[in-house]
Amino acid sequence: MDWKIFLTIFGTVFLAELGDKTQLATLLFASRENVNLMTVFLAASMALIATSAIGVAAGSFVADQIDPRYLSYIAGVGFIVIGIWTLWQAAN
Repeated sequence: MDWKIFLTIFGTVFLAELGDKTQLATLLFASRENVNLMTVFLAASMALIATSAIGVAAGSFVADQIDPRYLSYIAGVGFIVIGIWTLWQAAN
């Protein structure tokens, strides 16, 4: 296992998920009365594992079709567009 890649991915995803709607939804489920916290933890964990598996499979498929360097450019432009759109929405 390449620990540098592992820690980079872990840190990036961890920071991206902090305060995310997924974390807030999990917090709300855990705050309900008469709910088993282990059930909330396991269900949320399994959901994140499933979505990550879909992301890995889709990324692998797309990388076979398109040069990964171009995917980085596309992702970068996509994030910039989302950032501009978010700022635009906040200003209006």
